[in-house]
Amino acid sequence: MADVEERLAALEAQVAALVERPGVPTEPATPAAGAFWALDGLKQRLPAESAGAVLYTGTVRVAGRSYDWQYGREVDDLLAGDWAELPGILAALGHPVRLRLLREILTGRQSTAELADIEELGTTGQLHHHLRQLTAAGWLRSTARGRYAVPAERVVPLLAVLSAAHR
Repeated sequence: MADVEERLAALEAQVAALVERPGVPTEPATPAAGAFWALDGLKQRLPAESAGAVLYTGTVRVAGRSYDWQYGREVDDLLAGDWAELPGILAALGHPVRLRLLREILTGRQSTAELADIEELGTTGQLHHHLRQLTAAGWLRSTARGRYAVPAERVVPLLAVLSAAHR
């Protein structure tokens, strides 16, 4: 009997740990009334014949700075647009060192000297290569000689892309 009680206690502890895990939804699958307030507002603004729209918005505070941003596009505009430039912009995010650089710069390490101190980012030449790639794609901007920042208008889109990449 003691063995069963021990196993039950262990299972209860595992369930409690799973419920408290970050990123694990604990809310009901059906959203409460008003849960889709942004979506409801978007739907009200669309013409009746619209194929729909995509909206992303955010309020972000990192490294002592605040960013409030929203962006929306109708589906027909997105599908009809020129997608030729998008692979380069998205490819710039497709390297672990570049993602690490963006995180470091966004959270306050903005000089090449500070970034070069991070051994995992590679040699100085490799660091400058990655900084050029991110700058060319619009994910970074040079703010002064040897200093970089994620442009304010790219902070929320960057975080939206990262959110979409999580499974």
